[in-house]
Amino acid sequence: MSVEVPERKELLRLVDVARYGDAWCPDSSGSDGMRGGALHLSAVLPALSCAIGHPVATAVHHDPAAVQRALGIPDADSAIVVLIDGLGYWNLQLRLGHAPYLRSLMGEPVNQRPISTCAPSTTAAAMATFGTGTCPGLTGMTGYTQRNPETGEMAQLIQFRNSISPLYLQRQPTVFESLAARGVRVTSSGLPKFEDSALTRAALRGADYRSGSAPRDLVRVACSAAGEPGLTYLYLRDIDKIGHNYGWNSDRWVAAFERIDAQLGALRRMAPSGTLIVIVADHGMVSSSVGQRVDIARVPELADGVGLVGGEPRSVMLYAKDGVDPADIVRRWRGFFGTRALVRTRQEAVAQGVFGPVEARVLPMIGDVLVSAGESDDGESVTVVDTRSQTDKATRLPSVHGSQSMMEMDIPCLIDIA
Repeated sequence: MSVEVPERKELLRLVDVARYGDAWCPDSSGSDGMRGGALHLSAVLPALSCAIGHPVATAVHHDPAAVQRALGIPDADSAIVVLIDGLGYWNLQLRLGHAPYLRSLMGEPVNQRPISTCAPSTTAAAMATFGTGTCPGLTGMTGYTQRNPETGEMAQLIQFRNSISPLYLQRQPTVFESLAARGVRVTSSGLPKFEDSALTRAALRGADYRSGSAPRDLVRVACSAAGEPGLTYLYLRDIDKIGHNYGWNSDRWVAAFERIDAQLGALRRMAPSGTLIVIVADHGMVSSSVGQRVDIARVPELADGVGLVGGEPRSVMLYAKDGVDPADIVRRWRGFFGTRALVRTRQEAVAQGVFGPVEARVLPMIGDVLVSAGESDDGESVTVVDTRSQTDKATRLPSVHGSQSMMEMDIPCLIDIA
């Protein structure tokens, strides 16, 4: 049975935010409004911890065995989890002809359904959601950029520029830490520069980091580590980097996709017999449209009352100036965008569960107004930028992510046994 790919307009339509918890929402594509639960990026590591015999519960996943069953992950002594940055489920489906190994996995019914990532659908928020098995409202990592409540400045959460320190910002224990504390082997295979990066310390701390200088080296490291019982993590980033620079529909993206498929095929061949392999992503990508790029700096009614602009072009967080009622900003932005964006106050977004459960300390980090960009009447992706504080390149990326469309929110969770 092959997967039916929805029409492009449907893929770009904003969908309900995914739920958190152990309940099984069987239709993660959102046709019945039920998304996430056990079929969520946050459930992957708790499920894998149970699969290798050392179940780790988290603040939002109290029953690792339940999420393991829902995801269809079998038991194994050793598991490798691969996270491919930027490879959304529908990006994968639309280019499946270029990926013989991944295409072979799609013959299995368990691999024919997407799971959901977090909102916003962006790397910093998603990596912490994945690593801790929780949600942005608990990790304090709520977007690409967010306000630092200690300084009032905008903080960037990839390199943690102007940010609270990684361990003080992200206080949830990672699943890797919990496993290592029990004496379970946990290995992370990645590039040398990521070994002690701020994002690694915040979201993925606790693993024994073994680096390699090239993707094939990383595969070898992961397969060698998998010879012992435990959990191995492998991160592959090229899809996202090339998508942002050249577009996910570009020849360069397809070439990178083909290389990653070859690397995954090599992983399957080189892994010790019986190794469980699970392949996920942090988010998908959509193509941007120059004609649907809205620059806050050039629209007075949008800039009025806004002190800081955070997030990213598909998921914007607006911080109101002192004395300005966020409801006034919401009213003007809703009037300007109409159906092209979903505009909410912080209180509305939190009440709707956008960030999952939210700790009181995290609330000031979240924008007073949240804007999830949608699509135009002619089916083009909308982006919202601010040329007063963002570089020209950053405002004109050919492919982007962060919002709540199926293309951005639906991610793969592919299961194989070596």
